[in-house]
Amino acid sequence: MRIAVIHVSQETNDFNPVLTTLRDYEAFGIFEGEEILTKLRGYGQIGGHLAAVEESGLDIETIPIIRSLAVAGGRITKEAYEFFEDRIRQGLKAAGPIDGLALQLHGACAAEDIDDVEGAQVELCRSILGDRIPIVLGLDHHANVTQKIIDMSTAIVGHRTQPHDPFDTGKIGTELLIRILTRNAKPKVAWRKIPLLSHQEQFLTSGGPMKIWFDRARSMESDPRVLQASNYPMQPWLDVAEGGWSTIVVTDNDQELAEKLADELADLAWSLRDDFQVRDAVPVDEAVRMADAAEAGIVVLSDTGDTVFGGAAGDSNLILEAILRLGIKGKALIPMISPQAVAMLVEAGEGAQVTLPLGGSAASEFFDPLQVTGFVRKIGGGVVELEYNHQNHVDMGRAVVFEVGPVTMLISELRGIAGNVPQVYQAFGLEPTDYKMAVLKTASNFQYFAPLTSQVIRVDTRGPGQSDIFTLPWKRIPRPIYPLDPIDDWRAIRHAKTNPPAERQNVA
Repeated sequence: MRIAVIHVSQETNDFNPVLTTLRDYEAFGIFEGEEILTKLRGYGQIGGHLAAVEESGLDIETIPIIRSLAVAGGRITKEAYEFFEDRIRQGLKAAGPIDGLALQLHGACAAEDIDDVEGAQVELCRSILGDRIPIVLGLDHHANVTQKIIDMSTAIVGHRTQPHDPFDTGKIGTELLIRILTRNAKPKVAWRKIPLLSHQEQFLTSGGPMKIWFDRARSMESDPRVLQASNYPMQPWLDVAEGGWSTIVVTDNDQELAEKLADELADLAWSLRDDFQVRDAVPVDEAVRMADAAEAGIVVLSDTGDTVFGGAAGDSNLILEAILRLGIKGKALIPMISPQAVAMLVEAGEGAQVTLPLGGSAASEFFDPLQVTGFVRKIGGGVVELEYNHQNHVDMGRAVVFEVGPVTMLISELRGIAGNVPQVYQAFGLEPTDYKMAVLKTASNFQYFAPLTSQVIRVDTRGPGQSDIFTLPWKRIPRPIYPLDPIDDWRAIRHAKTNPPAERQNVA
């Protein structure tokens, strides 16, 4: 049996004006062919796929085609879109006869002039493979599920937790594909589009309304007729024509049950819609004072508006400004992404005292440059080894350690993963435990700092990833949508058809 595997992933933030280029994908590596099997075993969705194959005990050959991801950001360029389109097309055509495709995408990727990148990619795969070859699609749970995604896939699985476990998703997707190929499972898919948005503060599945919603999906899977139940609270900053939350249920040859359970999950989400809107973040000045007054460090300051893991540009200076203005004494680590600042500091050289504007170089609609004076402590950069659940390295480009008062800044040329993983700082000789507070450019991925952290404070910062979804410049999102518009009954709003895809004949 031969199963092909493709993994291409990026999450788009439409309020970040900086386009995502092939260089952003290259920072994490663009792997093709056999190098996928050697370099990614044990990591991410590819690692999960390989584990499922090995644990099956069956004679299955994996045909690796391409694996590439970029950290969330602005829309991908036309060049990047066409590059992956070409690699997918050529890879599938060169693969020879296959029995199934494990297709691992994100679900919230948009390109220049293209809202639904994943819909186009799964449609491309279907056009090459025909209707008889099953395609099991693995999606991030922040995906924006579209009619095309539903129509072109045989079955769909999604992340079961936030923070995500991509290894788990890759594993359950391939396990389902193997079940289709060897045990004659007949997937029946039901999909519901929910006219709902929410900020990111209630997205963790460990508690609150998201736990209630996701726990119900897991309980549905205890029924042997249910192959997968997955929820999709679309990432909040995707401004696209088919935007909104979704839920998907896949059963084994029981369309009526799939429809019933999809309705139940959509109803549950709708009943919790106001709970998803609850705000926990505190104002910037209050957050900084709280962190400085804490008895123990490290205190994580979550820069919600500038969440690089949510696609923001990483050029916010709001927390930096507050620390300097308020005369905060506690030592702080703050990352920033600014190729312009890196170029100026590299030119000045190590040991130099430099006055320059910081911040607002990309998302100028949200931030104004802040004039600061500091010292260039170290210049370095390049590939950093780290403990990250997608892979073990990332290219940060040139990077500079710049000290401004009590703040040690790590300013990088490329997005990489900002300062969201401790090893990024340790690669530059900085030990996070020497600091009172650390600003993380994420709204929920605190797990990498968790062993070092005394508490997490969400900071209510503006920016492309801000919690205030009401003042974002929406242009394409379908209206009405809650909470931007008053809606009493989600069923009354039909922005997209939610019919099951046409039945396909799958072969083992």
